[in-house]
Amino acid sequence: MHPAPNLVLVGPMGAGKSSIGRRLAARFGVVFVDVDHEIELRTGARIATIFECEGEAGFRARERATLLDILAGEGQLIATGGGAVLDPGNRALMRARGFVVHMHADVDAQLARLARDRTRPLLAGDDRTEVLQRLALERAPLYADAAHLRFDTGPHACNEAAAQLGHLVEVHWRPPAGSIETSISDAAADVASTHAS
Repeated sequence: MHPAPNLVLVGPMGAGKSSIGRRLAARFGVVFVDVDHEIELRTGARIATIFECEGEAGFRARERATLLDILAGEGQLIATGGGAVLDPGNRALMRARGFVVHMHADVDAQLARLARDRTRPLLAGDDRTEVLQRLALERAPLYADAAHLRFDTGPHACNEAAAQLGHLVEVHWRPPAGSIETSISDAAADVASTHAS
């Protein structure tokens, strides 16, 4: 059993980190945090706009600072962006503050899942296949370096993948004591607040 304050998902775009991650967070009674969404909340700008205005280097600096803040907490399932592993400090921090799962998807699976997605700055060009193949080649060793566990999401539907990965994670990781109780208390407080307003 690997004790860690958080569960962290790494992997390429289209691997299901957000969709499967939300289901896993509910299963383990922890808070779901999407790093890219958190960056957008903090900056008030879309990821594509940050890339356009500050370049990839500017975005990666914001990503690094946001990840550092998030990982200081516990009882979270953290879905990272596909390039978060590029920074050696990020990889070390994720391993130190989380049980890290590499959610793998091959290029064909990525293309199918991202067919209608026009929000990814790195896929703004014409040849998506070439871009995804290049990114896979560059980043595969980095995902392996960061992760404690690898799971191939490609053959599975979202619910099935979440169920199978949930079983695997249960063998290796448990949420911090109080996470489930805290999430239940928070939910009860939200209900009470809704009724009071």
